[in-house]
Amino acid sequence: MFRELNPLETYEELSQKSDAVLIDCRAPAEWHFTGTPDLSQIGKKPLLAAISDESGRPNPEFLEQVKAVVDPAAPVYVICRVGGRSANACRLLAAEGYSSLVNVVEGFEGRGDENGHRNNVDGWKFRGLPWTQS
Repeated sequence: MFRELNPLETYEELSQKSDAVLIDCRAPAEWHFTGTPDLSQIGKKPLLAAISDESGRPNPEFLEQVKAVVDPAAPVYVICRVGGRSANACRLLAAEGYSSLVNVVEGFEGRGDENGHRNNVDGWKFRGLPWTQS
């Protein structure tokens, strides 16, 4: 149904595949307060399409937002905070005919450390990959 790659493997594949798309399915507040992956060095921009809002309510427009800009045959990589919502997004997209899906395990911020702080154990930011905050 979908593969799972860590952020470093994901960035490498995004760099190598011209038609590959990264979907950041976190909520808008997360994009604003914790940043987003920066793909400008490889000539891309992530698609920001929330699978749910900040309270966890599903976004009924998620699939339509993706379908409007992403070809079902394109390699699609989906990232969230730690990998749970992105796995759900991959399942939804697979049911809509997307055939080359990757869940980015570790996510953008990664798991919390022993003090509950993120970005200290794993994740996109911890791995030193480019990101931006608007």
